[in-house]
Amino acid sequence: MSTTTNAGTSTISDVSELERLKVLHNGTKEPLTFSDAEFERRLAGLRRIMAEKDLDAVILNSYQGIKYYSDFLFTYFGRSYALVVTPDDQVTVTANIDAGMPWRRSYGENVVYTDWRRDNFQFALQEVLRTRGISARRLGVEDDTLPVLHRQRLQDAFADAELVDISQAAMRQRMIKSAEEIEVIKHGARIGDLGGEAIKAALREGISEYEVALIGVEAMTHEIARTFPDSEIRDTWVWFQSGINTDGAHNWNTTRKLQRGDILSLNCFPMTSGYYTALERTMFLGQPDPKSLELWKINVEVHEAGLELIKPGAVCKDIAAELNKIYTGYGLLPNRTFGYGHSFGVLSHYYGREAGLELREDIDTVLEPGMVVSMEPMITVADGEPGAGGYREHDILVVGEDGAENITKFGYGPDHNIVDA
Repeated sequence: MSTTTNAGTSTISDVSELERLKVLHNGTKEPLTFSDAEFERRLAGLRRIMAEKDLDAVILNSYQGIKYYSDFLFTYFGRSYALVVTPDDQVTVTANIDAGMPWRRSYGENVVYTDWRRDNFQFALQEVLRTRGISARRLGVEDDTLPVLHRQRLQDAFADAELVDISQAAMRQRMIKSAEEIEVIKHGARIGDLGGEAIKAALREGISEYEVALIGVEAMTHEIARTFPDSEIRDTWVWFQSGINTDGAHNWNTTRKLQRGDILSLNCFPMTSGYYTALERTMFLGQPDPKSLELWKINVEVHEAGLELIKPGAVCKDIAAELNKIYTGYGLLPNRTFGYGHSFGVLSHYYGREAGLELREDIDTVLEPGMVVSMEPMITVADGEPGAGGYREHDILVVGEDGAENITKFGYGPDHNIVDA
C-alpha cells in the first residue's frame, strides 16, 4: 500500500498498473463524537465477544456496526464498506470516492480501495489481515445485515475461514448506553422539542405538510450545528402528516394542505452523528369532534400508563401485555398499529435496530440501567369511521437505578396540542 498525496499527476495509461489500495491521510483527524476512552470501551466489549467466540477478527459491514465502533457513517451508493477489528487494532475499509474523509472521521486506521478492479474491496480485507499476520480461521460477521451475495464474496475471499455471526451479541452490547451516549441522546430529545415548537408556531390552514416539515428541519439543524459544532450535518428529518396521511407511523410528507378540523401527526427526528431521537405528537387544527377527542384521550391514557411501567426490572413483553388490557377494555386492541416502544442509539429510518429491546409481546428482555427506550402507543381508525386517523404520542426515557427519566418535555394531549390558528 502507498501513501498518496496528489492523485492528479498520474501518467499511468494501463489500468492494470493503477493502485488497488491507498492510504489517504488527507488533512488531520477531526474531533469525534465521543472520547477515545469511549471508543476503547466499545472496542473492548467487541473484543470480549471475539474471545468468547474464538474469533481471529471481525468484519463489520452495517451502518450501525461501523458507526458504533469507529464513528464513521458511510454513504452506500452501491459500494461496500467495512470496519475490520482485530485483537490489537481496527481499520475502516472505504471507497476511493470518499478520499480522506473516512480517515478524518473515524477512530483508528483506514485503508482505501480503488475502482480499478471489481474485487478490490475483498482484496483490501485480505491485505488488512495479511499485514497483521492474521491467518483467519474464524471471522465474525453481521448476518442480520449481510446480503447473501456479499457473504459469499467474503467466504470466497477467506476460503479457509468459518464465518460466525456476531450481530446479536453486538446488538446486546449497544443496548446499554454509556454516560457519553446518554448525553448526546438528551441533547437530541431537547432539539426534537425545539423542532416541535417551531412547527406548532407555524401551523395554519392552507400550509402544506412538506412546508411544515421544512420549518422543523431547519430549526433542528441549526441547533444541532450550534450544539455539536464539529459534527457532520446530515439526516435530520420531519414527517408531518395530516388527515388520512396520519394512519401510518412512517408516512412521508405530501403536498396536502392543512384544513381546519384536521387531525395532525407531528414527528421530529433530529440526527446527531448517527444518533436518532424522536418527538411524536397527535395534534388538531381547530377543535376535534367528540369521537376524535375520546379516542385521543384513550391513547393518552395508555401513554401515561406506559410511562409508569418503564423502570429497571420490567420485562418488555409484560409492559405490552399490561397496555393491551387498556385498549381491550375500550374495544380498540385491533386498532393498535405497532409495538409500544423501542431502543434508541445508533439508529435511523435506513439503518440500525436493537430489535432485542422493543416493547412487544414476543420480547422478554429485562430493562436495565443505561437502556434508553421510547413509549409510543398508536391506534389507527379507518377513513370513513368516526374519529378517523392515527393517534400517537412518543416520549423517550432513560432507565436508571431507581426508575426512569423522561427526557421529552414537549406537552402532549388535548390540553397542549389543539391549535386554533
